[in-house]
Amino acid sequence: MSLPDLAVATVAGLRALLDSGEVTSSDIVAAHLDQIRRYDRVFGAIRCLAPDALEQADYSDRVRREEGARSPIEGLPVLVKDNIDVAGLPTTGGALALEHSVPLLDAPIVAKLRSAGAVVLGKTNLSELANFLTEDMPSGYSALGGQVLNPYDTALTPSGSSSGSGAAAALGYAPLTVGTETDGSITSPADFQSLVGMKPTLGLVSRTGILPIAPSQDTAGPMTRTVADAAALLAAIAGPDVADSVTAASGGVAEALQNLMFDVRHLRGARIAVVQSDDAEFPQAALAALRRAGASLVDVSMPESGHDDELAVLHYEFGPAVDQYLAGLGPDAPMRTLADIQAFNVEHADVALKFRQVHVDTALAVEHVAQRSAYQQARSRDLAVAVESLTAALGDNEFLAFSGASGCSWAARAGWPSIVIPAAYAEDNRRPKGLMFVARPWSDARLLQLAYAAEQVHPVRRTPFEVNPAAFRNL
Repeated sequence: MSLPDLAVATVAGLRALLDSGEVTSSDIVAAHLDQIRRYDRVFGAIRCLAPDALEQADYSDRVRREEGARSPIEGLPVLVKDNIDVAGLPTTGGALALEHSVPLLDAPIVAKLRSAGAVVLGKTNLSELANFLTEDMPSGYSALGGQVLNPYDTALTPSGSSSGSGAAAALGYAPLTVGTETDGSITSPADFQSLVGMKPTLGLVSRTGILPIAPSQDTAGPMTRTVADAAALLAAIAGPDVADSVTAASGGVAEALQNLMFDVRHLRGARIAVVQSDDAEFPQAALAALRRAGASLVDVSMPESGHDDELAVLHYEFGPAVDQYLAGLGPDAPMRTLADIQAFNVEHADVALKFRQVHVDTALAVEHVAQRSAYQQARSRDLAVAVESLTAALGDNEFLAFSGASGCSWAARAGWPSIVIPAAYAEDNRRPKGLMFVARPWSDARLLQLAYAAEQVHPVRRTPFEVNPAAFRNL
């Protein structure tokens, strides 16, 4: 058996080995389980592993032999964030109150992964309740899972709530990981952990079976080491879900993702508006590479703020959304409402509430009938400000570029797709820096083509083992 370095392995490379018969899915899954066992006692990216992972791999090998691969990700391991339902595994959101909350069914996106032949390896740690438990809690911390560490620099935040999915992808625990984002929770970890992270157009991916924050902004999306791998993962999970009406318009884009063609020449003539800000310095080498490849870049600006309504919107939606999710788990679910989680936390405050539960308390104090009109106005304002600001900055260009993940809030509130790719490492401490692209809604396929071309003309990604070798010396 000959497997590549798991921290750089790609879907295409692993698929070629599987197609040649040189390795099996069982070999690949066993190698990734070994990688997790070796490193995760330090970095804490994994919440739990699927006990049947090797059995899933054996089945995939049999399907490949007898019928052929079901998709490009046949037999490849995938890890999903622990706010996404996997039948038989707890969906905890990192909360002690949900430690034994086990769904009966896979979330539709997990069912799609299984149909594509992927091996669901397990679940990743996250910021508790997707970072909507409280204020001033470190990214990657939860009362149940502890602290996820950034493998590129353990003193640096892993960022966002999908921090475990990010660390797992960076460390080579799986070639494919799934995160979720309400505002920055995919794209920010990708920025801080030198990954490709994509927040799709709101409605491209089903949200059913995912512990929510706010339906007006929540979405799942891919976190991988290359753009092509992100595209393969997004193609597997995108598409309509009858239980999630917002996905009704997703069929055309989902189909386009199935037949996506990549070419570095997609940069020729691409019109990119580069959002300049005093607070965010661009990786200039990346911009220079885009220009050399034929892209047209023009400097633009965005408003300094403009999201005063967002938090009120999230607080209004949070309680009912969580209650609806928990109600779907059936009568034996240990928690039935967000109020139950709040009460559990109060009763077990010594172990469950190191950082309090400010967002939970605020959400449960909302009077939904009395405040409905105010909420609707706030959501309408917030959406309008985000869309109008992005549209004005975009002008007659096709894409916006932001330093790092600095455009995440604009894209999240507007429901527009965004993607971060690795772009640089700081000279003084080698900390990663990403480059974000944002495009109009339902242009996810074109956005991936641009990101792929940008990645090819500026191929800078290095593994944490190269950038931060001291962290691995004694492991």
